[in-house]
Amino acid sequence: MTFEQLDFVYMPSADVASDMAYFTDVLGGRLIFAVEGMGTRVAMVDLTGGPPRVLLAGHLEGDQPVLVYRVEHLEKAMRELERRGWQPEPTFEIPHGPVCPFRTPGGHRLAIYQLKRPEAGEHFEGRRDF
Repeated sequence: MTFEQLDFVYMPSADVASDMAYFTDVLGGRLIFAVEGMGTRVAMVDLTGGPPRVLLAGHLEGDQPVLVYRVEHLEKAMRELERRGWQPEPTFEIPHGPVCPFRTPGGHRLAIYQLKRPEAGEHFEGRRDF
């Protein structure tokens, strides 16, 4: 099992609109989308011209970001990591595919995901709900 790439930095935000403005107006990032639904807001910002993309999320608990790494096969990667003593947290979905978060012994938040819907970025690109 290998981590293919760090695709997303998933950041909790108490005020997604203000953080989105900061990341674009102050830091010079490019807004990819800002969607609102199911009681939350999520904005994707490109700071580097490529991965990782920043996801500002109103529903994400805690105050630490989650580094989201792509793997080729999520279930296979999970089985291999579990054999090594890894402790997963409950899986969830992002537009691009299923995600399994976990914490390191020191408390860092990481996640692995499988890119099942590569068209998701294009589907939401340019959308601005707020």
